[in-house]
Amino acid sequence: MQILVTFKNVDSSGYLKTYLEEKLTRLEKIMPHPGTADVVFQEEKLRKIVDVNLNGKGFEVHAKEESGAWNEAIDLVVDKAKKQLIRNKEKIQSHRVDTSLIGEPTA
Repeated sequence: MQILVTFKNVDSSGYLKTYLEEKLTRLEKIMPHPGTADVVFQEEKLRKIVDVNLNGKGFEVHAKEESGAWNEAIDLVVDKAKKQLIRNKEKIQSHRVDTSLIGEPTA
């Protein structure tokens, strides 16, 4: 997965990038196809805001969370994105046609 990280009003930190990459690589198992992740770290007064956009073939997920600490905000936003990916995957699977129910054509 290709991850693009942007910092707004925040000093770029290697720790935040590595922690985020650890969490996002776990989502690759759920994704139907590898995609890209656009992540924005933003700080407004005492609020730490993490905004994640996951894009790929057949799916698009947007999650945004805020908290008092970066680790907590990252955990919350990854959990939210994971729920959306699972919901999307289940929806796709429920729309597939079961071929065993279709009989052979008679000529």
